[in-house]
Amino acid sequence: MLGGPVLVVDDDTVSRHVLIQALAQADLPHVAVTSGLEALEQIDKLAPSLVLLDLVMPPPDGYQILRILRSRPETRDLPVVVLTGVEADEEIARVFEAGADDFVRKPFKPVELVARIRGQLRVRGFVDALAKREQDSRLVLELTQALASNLDFRGILFTVVQRIADVAKVDRVSIVLVREEGDVGYVVAASDDETLRDLPIDLSRYPEILQVLSSREALVVPDVATHPLLEIVRHEGQFKSAFSSLAILPILYEDRPIGVLFLRARHEFTFGDRELALCRTVSNAMAIALRNARVMQTLKDQTQQVNVARFEAERRLRTLQRYADFFESAADGIIVIDADGHLLFSNPRARAITGYSEADLSGRRVGDIFALEDVNIAHELRVGFTRGHYPQNVDVRIRKKNRDVAILSANLNPVLREEGVVLCTFRDVTAERAVEHELVKTKDFLQRIIDSSVDAIVSADLKGRILLANPAAERTYGIPVSELLGQDVSKRYPDGVARDIMRLIRAGGGRVEGLRTELLDSNGDRVPVSLSAALLYEGSTPIGSVGIFTDLREKVRMEQRLAQAQEQILAQERQSIVAELAGAAAHELNQPLTSVMGYAELLKRRLDRGTNAYSAAEIIFNEAERMAEIVKKIGTITKYETKSYVGRARILDLDRSAPAAPVVDASGDSPLPLPAGSAPANPASVGAPKVGT
Repeated sequence: MLGGPVLVVDDDTVSRHVLIQALAQADLPHVAVTSGLEALEQIDKLAPSLVLLDLVMPPPDGYQILRILRSRPETRDLPVVVLTGVEADEEIARVFEAGADDFVRKPFKPVELVARIRGQLRVRGFVDALAKREQDSRLVLELTQALASNLDFRGILFTVVQRIADVAKVDRVSIVLVREEGDVGYVVAASDDETLRDLPIDLSRYPEILQVLSSREALVVPDVATHPLLEIVRHEGQFKSAFSSLAILPILYEDRPIGVLFLRARHEFTFGDRELALCRTVSNAMAIALRNARVMQTLKDQTQQVNVARFEAERRLRTLQRYADFFESAADGIIVIDADGHLLFSNPRARAITGYSEADLSGRRVGDIFALEDVNIAHELRVGFTRGHYPQNVDVRIRKKNRDVAILSANLNPVLREEGVVLCTFRDVTAERAVEHELVKTKDFLQRIIDSSVDAIVSADLKGRILLANPAAERTYGIPVSELLGQDVSKRYPDGVARDIMRLIRAGGGRVEGLRTELLDSNGDRVPVSLSAALLYEGSTPIGSVGIFTDLREKVRMEQRLAQAQEQILAQERQSIVAELAGAAAHELNQPLTSVMGYAELLKRRLDRGTNAYSAAEIIFNEAERMAEIVKKIGTITKYETKSYVGRARILDLDRSAPAAPVVDASGDSPLPLPAGSAPANPASVGAPKVGT
């Protein structure tokens, strides 16, 4: 992660706990707060890398927090992912208008939440990287412009090393120049000593510099304790080794080392790709400036030679005069150059393309008008001329007189080879290359959209051959994309389905939406899908078709499970009704049976044993007791418990149903069932004993 932790803002305890768990399982550092005011305070303190924001909260709610964040310059670009339980499109549009970068609907899947957070963090990383690149580009432009100046070149070098030290965050940056022969180098500038000038050093005591000069590759030493390094000789020949890390980059001119850029840090420091790339760019620009400064005096000494060359060029130009009429009327730019790259002739079209006048171009090196990034191409072309290589259709960038950069497509051919003259024709292809670049970007963007779609996308020509399929199609069919391409799309449908779909598309004016149909997967099994398809046109002529399939297998399984659940609920409701009826019957029978048994027991106590009346009372009591046993069995289904089901619904829990508590008479010999919550009948009004439960 870049920056601070993820800030979770949610006033709901349960939701906040779930969010924290998801972030913790994904190893994402996080801090959670319960209100908008607390969130604003924590944002100022923590500088979070992302805010996970609930919309529905006491004021200030999520929308107010979004507006506040987007109004502050320091939080304008802070990624915000909102949590919403609203399905309406208008609400989602309002979320994005308020400034949200993404949203997640409640209830959410932790995997989706973490993926969206990581996606926003990646986007933030890309934005930060672009900002750093822009900063580096401004620095390179600043230093390049400074190096291009001829005023106080020594002071310019000090400015360069000082700026590099600031940007790379190191303690010292030095420029060491070397001669083509010899073992002595010269420190011409150091970031921590503006007065340093041409300090000689013995290169044999700096094996790291010798290695960079010989390999022409950068050298990074994170820990000098493991390398035999010596620091720059200063202060009466004493060595000072107070640095822990270093990096050395070669300064190359035309692939020849002329010195090194020496970076050192007193603390342990890792020289990243950004720092090395920046220093490498500056060293390349500095090589040209140093070389120009070194050869400036030499150029002055060569004035006479230039005059001679100019006379020779004029002579050659006269030999080409017979082609002048053709060159003047050519639609392409035409220039004539010698083997050293000097311009001998330019036609009007060449001058119109470059913006230079004939006087500006005459005698000038062609490499002088090349853009900085293509300056090495001029040298490669001159080397190629000596070997008889004349490139065709090569793109080069030039700097026009108005400082705009133009891309030229050039063709080079030898003319009058015995005199080493080269003819170059070119045309401005800046607009074409820009269009090509945009087309490539658009194609890549569309490809990423297609590849990231959760729905299967398949396109075929009018013959039914599959030309395009995305990863979602691979998951739906169970067939790799590489195998799908080129197949007959009708083979991926049940017999006759592809023909029916095409008929529906044509009948629908070239499209069909939300069609419920089936596909065949790799095993030949039917896959239920929702299809939206359309014909592809070139002008008014159909050239193919495209279909978007939504896999309905999970939806079908959910519908089946829902139907089963509904059947189970109906069965439980029926069982509950039966149980209630049985309970009601047992309750209604309980009172008369209690009375009968009470009166029978009373008669037995008042009658003498052995009499017929006593025998009759005893028979009444026994039969009532047998009836009570039957009621008791009925009562076993009157005590039942329920359990939670879908939503707030409850169903009968048969596993936990228990027999009802029996009713016992005063003597404890006669059990009677009672429904749960029922009171026994009380025959006390007629003199019968009370029956307990």
